[in-house]
Amino acid sequence: MAAPNESTENRFFADISAILREGRNKAHVAVNFAMVETYWKMGKLIVEQEQQGYERANYGEHLLVNLSRHLSGTFGKGFSVANLWNFRQFYLTYPQEEILYTVCRELSWSHIRLIMRLDSQKARDYYLNEARTQNWSVRALERNIKSGYFERLLSSQNSEFPASELTNGISMDDLIKDPYVLEFLGLPENVAGKESRLESAIIGHLQEFLLEMGKGFSFVGRQLRISTETSHFYVDVVFYNYLLKCFVIIDLKTQKLTHQDIGQMDMYVRMFDDLKRGVDDNPTIGLILCADKDETIVKYSVLRESRQIFASKYKTILPSEEELTAELERNTRFLREVRDTAIRKNDE
Repeated sequence: MAAPNESTENRFFADISAILREGRNKAHVAVNFAMVETYWKMGKLIVEQEQQGYERANYGEHLLVNLSRHLSGTFGKGFSVANLWNFRQFYLTYPQEEILYTVCRELSWSHIRLIMRLDSQKARDYYLNEARTQNWSVRALERNIKSGYFERLLSSQNSEFPASELTNGISMDDLIKDPYVLEFLGLPENVAGKESRLESAIIGHLQEFLLEMGKGFSFVGRQLRISTETSHFYVDVVFYNYLLKCFVIIDLKTQKLTHQDIGQMDMYVRMFDDLKRGVDDNPTIGLILCADKDETIVKYSVLRESRQIFASKYKTILPSEEELTAELERNTRFLREVRDTAIRKNDE
């Protein structure tokens, strides 16, 4: 019998390693769910016990203190009053047992603990689903919550502008955000006139930028050339979205949006559709990322009627909750004005 060659042996090693990794992953998932399930059941019993003693003042508080002492003495660390309160809150937030065995089983306790602290049920449902389906790490989930990912997306979805073509039930309006928060780039708040620096920072932090962009994006290239018979043009950053089945081209502007910027993007989108778009691709989407924008220009430019061009602000510093709220309120006021204007025109 001939001795196995090196390539055959390497494949054998790789197959064994793959089996081991799969087994460890399954074991990790099983252990994680067992822990999550245990905490939910503990929370359920705590709530039920509290309800039995509801006539006694501060019964719930005394119950958790005494339970903490008992469990800590029996099982050791990990059963502080704060942790027991979290178990109780877990059950109160998700009392339906079927959710535990469907959505929650795919997330860690750290994921769930972050999500259940949110006040809005819609936000909790969104982050629970996205963290599961997009395989967000705990760090990514925490960052998205702090940057108001859901609120920014919801603000854009309230737009009265025409929606881009639907594909697989998803439109660009389901992905666009305003503003985009790019604090991970490590840039100062003002990078006016330094588009190349902004572009380089994005390429250097591509994984984080893709996460901020949303679902289905893959990187195609930077400074991608599109040429006519007489001229060459260069698009800052190009992606392809496999859910929308279209190219998404991004133009970076470190100053306030102008009508010239919008006209340039309109030309880029038309050229890209004509020269780069494949037979099976949907129309190209153009996104202008700018440091600021004048809503009057947005309202009275091609953006008002376009199904393919969007403009959003970006921030290189993580905004405070108050700043983000104010920004979203400004967007809401503008969108309400656009809606009211459209209604008046229809009535006329």
